[in-house]
Order: sequence, then C-alpha cells, then structure tokens
Amino acid sequence: MARLVRVASISYNGEGGTVEQKRENGLRLLAEAAVYQPDIVCLPETFTTLGLPCEAYPTAAETVPGPTTDAAAELARKHSMYVICPIVQKTNAGLRNSAVVINRNGEILGAYHKMHPTIWEIESGVVPGTEPKTFETDFGRIGCAICFDLNHRDVIEGLASNGAEIVFFPSMYCGGLQLQIWAHDFSVFIVSAHSGGRSAIVDPLGRVLKWSSAYEQILCRQINLDGAVFHIDYNNAHWDAIRRKYGPAVEIDIATDEAKFRLVSHHPSITVSDIAAEFGLEPLSAYFNRAAQIRDKALSNS
Repeated sequence: MARLVRVASISYNGEGGTVEQKRENGLRLLAEAAVYQPDIVCLPETFTTLGLPCEAYPTAAETVPGPTTDAAAELARKHSMYVICPIVQKTNAGLRNSAVVINRNGEILGAYHKMHPTIWEIESGVVPGTEPKTFETDFGRIGCAICFDLNHRDVIEGLASNGAEIVFFPSMYCGGLQLQIWAHDFSVFIVSAHSGGRSAIVDPLGRVLKWSSAYEQILCRQINLDGAVFHIDYNNAHWDAIRRKYGPAVEIDIATDEAKFRLVSHHPSITVSDIAAEFGLEPLSAYFNRAAQIRDKALSNS
C-alpha cells in the first residue's frame, strides 16, 4: 500500500557573520522549501554556526526550546511539515551537536546528539551522544546521523535495528559513496543536507536519486516507503506471476550488479508484506542466515 512521502533537504553554507544572520538566512531557505509542500525538510549541520570556529560554540549554543527552534517550529506549524533543525545545543550535560526534530504542529519530538563529534569539537566542549535515536512520524520512522558519524557503523546499525526507514544526514562534508554504502547495506533511504552544496537523496539500493547543485539548493523528491529489498536468488522465479497479477500497481526495481531488487507497492490497499507473504518471497536477512546455516552444516559434515 503506497506510503508516499515528500522529503526535502537544504544546502546552505552559513551566509552571514553572526548567528542571527545565519539563522535568518537558513530559515529563509526553509520557508522557500515549503513551496514544494514537503512532508519533512532537513537543514545542514549546526547551520546557525557554519563558518564560525568551534571555539565560538560555547557562546553560540542555544537551549531547546530557543530562538532557532522556536522560529523553525513556527514554519513547521504554518506549512504542516516536519523540520530537522541542527544546532549547537546547550544542555545540562554540556554542549551537544544536535539535530532537533520538530513535528507538523511545531512541537519538538526530541533531539539526536551526534555520537561521534570530531576531535576538535570535543576539545571545544561538545559532549558525544550515546544513542542512535529514532523518531516516529505520521509517515514512518526516521533517524539522524551527523557528519563524522558516517565513519562509524554503530550509528547506522543502531538506527536500522530501531527500524529507521529514512536516515537524515546533516553534514559539513558530502559523504559521497559512504551514503550509498549505508543505504545499500541497511536498505534505508538517506537524505543529506550538505553545507557545501552537494546534498543527495539515496534509495535503499544505494542509488542516488538526486543531487543538489549550484542551481538547486533545495532538493525535494517523493519517495514510497512501502518497499522491501530482496536477493534475486530464488525470489526471481516469482516475478512474472507478481507482474501478471498486479501489473503497474507493483514495481520490481532490479539492481542487477548487486543481485538484489526492491519490491514496491503502489497499490491502494495491498502492502509489500502482503505480496511477499502471498508469493513466499524470502527476506534478505533470512536468505543470508539460511545460507550460513547450510554452510555451517556442510563444514560440520566434512
């Protein structure tokens, strides 16, 4: 059953010399993104302090709620969209590099604290987070990873095990191939918001659906969350029958080189889980586990 979501991200380099100017310019782009009628929009990492040295974080940090999250919440409420608002947050535990998640009503759902700050961030007082946190929305479960987190698998492993379907990646570096690897290996969508202007939307087969550019600071794309990734082995025997029964209501998106496919339901009432059960499709993890068990048995008999 189609679960269509319009995801958006903003590429913004932190124009302006002060936190107030950076906030104003970033929120102006957030208001512009609302024209696309997205369900959710992500701003870049610590967008109100971009261009400032880490040493400025203690004085630039804000509480939540605070000036930036209040202004972002007003836009979220006005345009009925979720907003991921990354800031340097002042907490009782110290400074945090945070991604604050705001719902369509302008309410703060919570904040993800960057689990792997850089060395210079930590030396400037940023306290590492400890939890790969996910958030429930009205369209599905999301998670966040921030910049240097991309080099550490515990973040994506935790997000995936917590059921994240989309991972938002506000960052000061592009991420490039690493974004595609995470998306492919954990079968999630990834939406990045890069301060340098190279944001991306990546599908669960690890393919970039769209890059931002100098001509397109705001990325927006409709995605369908009712999908699942399967291995081609054995499952491909059912493709013709699925196509004959469901026609264009079901999409079989094949990644030949990786020997995988993503089954997507555009049907108004039948889910991918329904179709997989109907045709006996073997889930990806179940197939790999079965192969490992057969291998172990073969080794024990040798």
